[in-house]
Amino acid sequence: MSNQGIVVPDRGKGTAACCPGLLTAPLDEGQAVEPAAVFKALGDPVRLRLLSMIASRAGGEVCVCDLIPAFGLSRPTISHHLKLLRQAGLIDCERRGTWVHYWLVPEMTDRLAGILTRPAGEPMPERTAAAAGAAS
Repeated sequence: MSNQGIVVPDRGKGTAACCPGLLTAPLDEGQAVEPAAVFKALGDPVRLRLLSMIASRAGGEVCVCDLIPAFGLSRPTISHHLKLLRQAGLIDCERRGTWVHYWLVPEMTDRLAGILTRPAGEPMPERTAAAAGAAS
């Protein structure tokens, strides 16, 4: 799988600076680039599982030595998937002796949630009869 198109996001921006929520306004081409790269990184089941394992770990971080046994994959393959998650800004890491420890970057998951979350209390836009018929 190619890692082209995955860019390191500007972690200094907030959700609003990146893009509006999907129900607020349509995303323009520039606003869609960064979240699309992050969603692309999450589009692989191994990477999604890795992110879940890292995010749910008690203490907030996990050693790569604890991740590898959960998969029937080689160390280099797991390292590649972790690299793509890092490039997308979803996780970060630190080498400690022989092993690397990973943790979630909550600002990025918050940004993704902000894009996908409907503002509290706001109803979904009404569907027109024509749109409802076309969806059938």
